[in-house]
Amino acid sequence: MSPVLPALASDGESTRATLHAYAHAVAALPRAHALPHPLWWHISLSVRPDGLVTEAMALPDGGAALVRMDPRTNMVVFETSSGATRSFPMNAGLTATEMGDALIAAAAEFGLIGDYDRSKFENDDARPYDADDALGLFQALVTAHGLLAIHRSRIGGNAGPIQLWPHGFDLAFEWFGTRMVATSDMAESSEAPAQINLGLYPAGDAYFYSNPWPFDAGSLLDIELPDGAAWYTDGWEGSMLAYADVAGAPDGPERVLAYARAVFDAAEPGLTD
Repeated sequence: MSPVLPALASDGESTRATLHAYAHAVAALPRAHALPHPLWWHISLSVRPDGLVTEAMALPDGGAALVRMDPRTNMVVFETSSGATRSFPMNAGLTATEMGDALIAAAAEFGLIGDYDRSKFENDDARPYDADDALGLFQALVTAHGLLAIHRSRIGGNAGPIQLWPHGFDLAFEWFGTRMVATSDMAESSEAPAQINLGLYPAGDAYFYSNPWPFDAGSLLDIELPDGAAWYTDGWEGSMLAYADVAGAPDGPERVLAYARAVFDAAEPGLTD
């Protein structure tokens, strides 16, 4: 039986926003130094019991380094495979710019010099932080990660890793179908596999989401989703299940998994050849 999803603090948005801002600063390092992935997986963070962790970055003199955001100790830690660490507090009011500068200086100590995209993290706003709220959000991410892992295992097939994306500070993974879909941008046209995700967006009125791509409104919107979940078409096309509806409920994890399965079963025929 999966653990009950913890409730999120009703006044915890400022702390979540601080973690989000620091995640942008943290991700600047693997963006510059980790082995690039064509789907940008190298800039995401992994949710582990010891924190939110970057991809490994090879050091010039051997070994590797990573950066870990640890809400248990309220620290961002630059650490190497040799055991050397540099730590920076998340509860000291550092701006995102200051956190990014500190991490870049730590990386330079160990030989990592890069062309950093500072636009991703430069922000001089004061960063309020409540340790209890940060730990509660972290526990929610850890618990949600477990549910995503169960769903990922159940549906099988070609699925990506479960990732915390710094851009939106949302936790998600993608499942790729066999159908290829034409895409285009200003430069070129190409094809990409049809796909569906499952994720948790913890900001504001937090919610679980799953949005098939392409979204076939004609075949999907008439399919009823279970236990308070609903299709959503205002601004983006997909489905939602409010986090507050399942948090603290003994059957909450089962409701999340039932929702995820229902959306997948509805969308899967349109994602495969």
